[in-house]
Amino acid sequence: MTLIAIALTFGSGAADVTSFTRLGGVFTSVMTGNIVLFGLSLANGSLTLAAHTAVSVGGYIVGVACGSWIAHGVEASRVRRKAEPADSPAVLPAHVIWPLRAEVILLAGLTVGWEVSGASPAGWAQFCLLAVLAAAMGLQSSGVKDMGLSEVATTYLTGTLTGLVSSLVSPGQDTPHGLRRFGVLIGLATGAVLSGLLVRTAAAGVPFLPLAAVVATLVLASGRPLSWRLPYGRPFRRRRAD
Repeated sequence: MTLIAIALTFGSGAADVTSFTRLGGVFTSVMTGNIVLFGLSLANGSLTLAAHTAVSVGGYIVGVACGSWIAHGVEASRVRRKAEPADSPAVLPAHVIWPLRAEVILLAGLTVGWEVSGASPAGWAQFCLLAVLAAAMGLQSSGVKDMGLSEVATTYLTGTLTGLVSSLVSPGQDTPHGLRRFGVLIGLATGAVLSGLLVRTAAAGVPFLPLAAVVATLVLASGRPLSWRLPYGRPFRRRRAD
């Protein structure tokens, strides 16, 4: 689950750099930042910035709504079949995996559109790709909220950072899920750095980063959960859970 959280957050960082540098100077996962930018656009009378933030927020909302609708449909189908969630060998339940699969489809479409536009979309193509990427991030957020990741998100990490710092400076207080929280923060920065480097040196490869992150997540989620055991007198070995 920690690797899944890091992979998805890596993709979010890459997606935000993509949208900020090539899709109108807005974000596709950090809606707080977009709302602030929308307010700034109204204060400055910038119709262009207002339009881009509106498209991004609208796309994100559509993505969250579609992800929730997909998850509800999958879960309702399971209930009708009277199947137990534990029947699936996957790390993640089906109602979480399906929104991520839908995200892959959107990111694949984004990649095609990006290549067709020569890695420099403009006009209506830019707005369309921005809406698609924001919807993909909305789908991701919709799926992540049902993963049970304690004090960790993959598209908005202010709460994660706040909880981590608070636990570290509080005397006598443990830092639960410290590795996971450190990991997602590093993953976000790493995704942003690599995306920024690609924007400067090989812009055609930029959309492959968030796409690869979600594909990696689905690969990790397809196997059985792994546990750590310590056999007597032997080093740690990783085995499949019973």
